[in-house]
Parts: sequence; C-alpha cells; structure tokens
Amino acid sequence: MYLNKINLFLVISICLIFFFLTYNDVKSYKIKIIDGDTIHLNGEKIRFIGIDTPELKQTCNKDNKVIPCGIEARKLLVNKISNNKVKCKRKGKDQYKRTLAECFVNNLSLSSYLVRKGYAFAYRKYSKKFIDDENYARVNNLGMWSMKFEYPWDYRKKN
Repeated sequence: MYLNKINLFLVISICLIFFFLTYNDVKSYKIKIIDGDTIHLNGEKIRFIGIDTPELKQTCNKDNKVIPCGIEARKLLVNKISNNKVKCKRKGKDQYKRTLAECFVNNLSLSSYLVRKGYAFAYRKYSKKFIDDENYARVNNLGMWSMKFEYPWDYRKKN
C-alpha cells in the first residue's frame, strides 16, 4: 500500500513536470510594445501571426490631413493591453527568427481586435483567419478604412 502511494506520487510528479515543460503558452510579466504587430514578451520578440499593421513611419491621409497610422496602430495596441497580462500561443518562427504567435488579453485576440478596429489587415499571404474582421472594419469604414492608405506590404516594398 505504501509503495502504491509512492508510485502514484511519482507518476503524478512526472506528468506535471512533462506538462510544464511542453506547455506552449507564455504569460506576460514584462512586455514592450514595439509596433502594432510586434511585442517583446519576457525578452522574446513576438510577431503577431496572420495580420499586418502599418509601419511606425507610415502615414495615411484623411480630409487632407496626414495621420500617423503606424503610430495610431501601436497606440491602439498599447491602450488595449494597458496593465493586462498578455498570453500568447506560439505557432513557430519567421525568417527573422521572431516567434510567430497569436496573443490574447482577457481571452480576446489582439490580432482580431486590431483588424476589426481597422488598424491591421488580414495577411492573406500567410493566413485567412482574420478576413471576416477585416471585412467588418472595411464595411463600417473603421480606422484606416476611413482614410487613404497604402497596405503595409506595399509600403515596405517602396521604403
């Protein structure tokens, strides 16, 4: 009987160790927001998978005014994260060795949020996941959809 309890304890301990070693989520404690789709989370550079936001230096035009839409996308992300914990689900690495992930605040996808607000685009080249969010923003004339803009991937090619 005593040996069975020890064996049970060992099996549970091994299972818990295995679980924590293979757990694929990162819960934030130290975060730095680089731009609309890139953060540093506990020292790890994370690029949001499936979306593309304007570059920090990228501008848009609305009513003959220049709008810093790259900065606006970053501000939107900063405000959404605020003092909340960020939880990310890793999906791999990109060509720049950044971790590709979908990140969440209070179970809300930050990628979905940014696209739905009109400050990010579904990056169809890599994913079709956020197309409905993009259509919502476009139809409702939200964010960059209310302005004259260049898609981020086109802007990067020129600059």
